[in-house]
Amino acid sequence: MVPSMDSAQDGRALLINTNLYKEFQAEKEEILKYKWIESERAGHDIGFERALVEWITNHRAGWRKARQQANAAAGA
Repeated sequence: MVPSMDSAQDGRALLINTNLYKEFQAEKEEILKYKWIESERAGHDIGFERALVEWITNHRAGWRKARQQANAAAGA
């Protein structure tokens, strides 16, 4: 059975509204910011893969901790 276009759109809407997807999008935005900053510093595009690896290695844990604290404070 082939899913209808409406069910595919419903599935996409459901995905977009999940916390997991929102966290993924927020993390992706941080990586893209890091890529831009480091590319400007280097004087050339460092590429997404390098930015991803460097950001995960050097910044992800701190970013997640700060985000969790902000979310806890907002929910309190």
